[in-house]
Amino acid sequence: MLTQDLRTVARQAMIDAGFQPDYTSEIQAELRNIGKHASTGAPLGDLRNLLWSSIDNDDTRDLDQIEYAEQAPDGGWRLIIAIADVDAEVAKDSAIDAHAKEQTTTVYTGAVIFPMIPTELSAGATSLFPDVDRNAVVVDMHIDTNGTVTGADVYRARVMNRAQLTYSSVGDWLDREAATPAAVTAVAGIEAQLRLQATIAGTLRQTRVNNGALEIETVEARAVSQNGHVTAIEKTEKNTATDIIEDFMIAANGAVARFLEAHKVSCIRRIVRSPERWDRIVDLAKQFGKTLPAQPDPVALHDFMVERRQADPDRFPDLSLAIVKLLGPGEYILDRPGVEEPGHFGLAVQDYTHSTAPNRRFADLVTQRVVKAVLASAPPPYPDDDLVAIARNCTLKEDAARKVERQVRKIAAAMLFSDRIGERFKAIVTGKKPTGTFVRVVNPPVEGMLVRGGAEVDVGDEIDVELLSTNPKRGFIDFGRVGSTPTPNPPGKKGR
Repeated sequence: MLTQDLRTVARQAMIDAGFQPDYTSEIQAELRNIGKHASTGAPLGDLRNLLWSSIDNDDTRDLDQIEYAEQAPDGGWRLIIAIADVDAEVAKDSAIDAHAKEQTTTVYTGAVIFPMIPTELSAGATSLFPDVDRNAVVVDMHIDTNGTVTGADVYRARVMNRAQLTYSSVGDWLDREAATPAAVTAVAGIEAQLRLQATIAGTLRQTRVNNGALEIETVEARAVSQNGHVTAIEKTEKNTATDIIEDFMIAANGAVARFLEAHKVSCIRRIVRSPERWDRIVDLAKQFGKTLPAQPDPVALHDFMVERRQADPDRFPDLSLAIVKLLGPGEYILDRPGVEEPGHFGLAVQDYTHSTAPNRRFADLVTQRVVKAVLASAPPPYPDDDLVAIARNCTLKEDAARKVERQVRKIAAAMLFSDRIGERFKAIVTGKKPTGTFVRVVNPPVEGMLVRGGAEVDVGDEIDVELLSTNPKRGFIDFGRVGSTPTPNPPGKKGR
């Protein structure tokens, strides 16, 4: 088996994609001033007494938000999301800010993490670690028993995380009756707090589902490495813990979008337009005996997905993957007050910004600065032309980051698969472009090109494939459809 150091591979992939993984001397100089910036802006409240907790990946150090909930007197709930005040340590137009503005996102490759802002901040001074005081921007929402956010306040406050929890341990506990995580039992009241949060999240989700939010259950893959050498390709699946955070962040991002709209200021919005290939989604539904409208209809698509989950839960993640690919990617746009912009098709929400992860995404840091300016009755920090340029770059770099992560994952998979030539696998077609047809093996979740039989299939088809070849240096994995006839390369075309 050919081996490469994935850390070196990942760094080169970043450079090739237009990222800058290294920090300048100016950035290093600014890091010496961590904690020395005077607090400015709107006054800070004090919410350190609340039972805050965070839930994230097992290896996460850049904790962007913490959550707290309580019963409201009217039978509904109060849900509060505290978001790390990254702007307090990263001054606009500083060297660190310029780097973040260019990179726009943290890139997670499995071999190494390339943070948007230095780890001294993102995994240090601006991370909401347990048992330390932190400044935060707070989204304080009221949710009725129907799962509707009926009101929200946005303000600044001091907070303290009481429990750093993980998706895996909390999910196993809530979904599979595994042992209560030690971090939960260590703090009195956290168990009841999490169960309440699960109830609220479920109610929020049901309301979005009723509005046409898609029931999606994809299987994510990530390369696992030790000292730069690949050890496995792991599946990461959704559970109740991931649902809690997803539903809470959607609610908070919607509340922030409406807050900015009410104050008539421009910002950046995150949208997913109507599906690029609705006709193919219609064709897929027909294969299961379901007729969808000729024009994109989120409610009809939602109903179809619910039926398929109930009818065939084991294969539902494969169908979900096909639908996600056919919906097309999201993008950032300028959101001007009083202008009705497109919404987020998959989430079935009209008002949606990115505000809850300022350590990891520049769009969220921009939103945070706009919010803080409103709270301080200060002029907007960005003119519309700057927001247009920032939104465009965020979209481009987010796409580039996905390609880097996919490239590193492909190289890792090619390493692992290099001694399995000739084996057969169940797969789903995930892409069909002029450059080729692509498939993902069901187990392990590895992607490759269908170099034989690609003309006969389309996105969403489930097929049997045979592993034909691998090229670990380039991350190529080539499959052939079982039962298809090999065809020679056209004249003048060289195989991969």
